[in-house]
Amino acid sequence: MRRLLCSAILFAAFSPALHAQAPLLAPESSLPPQKTALVFGQKIAYYEAGSGPTIVLVHGFASQARFDWGNVIPALAKEHHVLALDQIGFGQSDKPQIDYSIQTFVDFLGEFLRFEHVHEFTLAGESLGGWISALYTIEALAPSNVGPYPLPIPTRLILEDAAGMTPLPRTEGSYPVRGTFADAHGVAVVFHDKSRVTEEFVRENWAMSLASNDGFTQRSVWASPKLAGEVVKDRIGKITIPTLVVWGGRDELVPLENGRAYAAGIPGARLAIIPECGHGPSVEKPAEFLAAVLPFLDGK
Repeated sequence: MRRLLCSAILFAAFSPALHAQAPLLAPESSLPPQKTALVFGQKIAYYEAGSGPTIVLVHGFASQARFDWGNVIPALAKEHHVLALDQIGFGQSDKPQIDYSIQTFVDFLGEFLRFEHVHEFTLAGESLGGWISALYTIEALAPSNVGPYPLPIPTRLILEDAAGMTPLPRTEGSYPVRGTFADAHGVAVVFHDKSRVTEEFVRENWAMSLASNDGFTQRSVWASPKLAGEVVKDRIGKITIPTLVVWGGRDELVPLENGRAYAAGIPGARLAIIPECGHGPSVEKPAEFLAAVLPFLDGK
């Protein structure tokens, strides 16, 4: 039976972290140096930390591992082996000029896992990374996943404010890659508590985004004609591994209704709603995110 984890998810266990609010963007000094792997001849940058059961973290659109996962990697690494990659086309990874689609990221994720010899792992994806993780899991669990290079099969799945239940919204013109400092303030839409989106944060985040040089990737993904056929709404019933759906209760980008639909459509899935939180609980409310995720990772 599907269980609903409501707003007060073991918050008391993380009360010290709640009183000492972490910055939205994790300082580089809190993370290990990035490593690189050659995947299909392309450089993939990734963080690796900790030991124990493996959890693989997949970031979202126009983002990178440090932004989406930097605030939770150190805590997860206390009892887990964490792999958090900058996906092909984003962050510090290579950016080949190809036609990107969700399948592109699935292909590179599978090859990365084979390179790292990962065979038993929890897969966690945020936003676009959730869409990628859901499609990856569907393909990995399919009977057709055989042959000399099968996709490594995850044992658990975490979907955080995942896209992919419905097609991306289309507006006239191409996706507006941020090109001015005024545009950079648009990052506020990710968060519920706008007071935390300080001028210092906007400046640091925009500098990091500019350094990633991912404008081509953003436009290519947004314009891809393949996306409509990659929506997973009618296929999530094929996900048969334990699944936790984590959602910000005030998500302005991917509404909570999508989280409820994911949890209702995946057999046995649980839904954890993080109240007064926007599109990225792992960024905005890492303590609450961990309170939901850590028991799930332990099989509870």
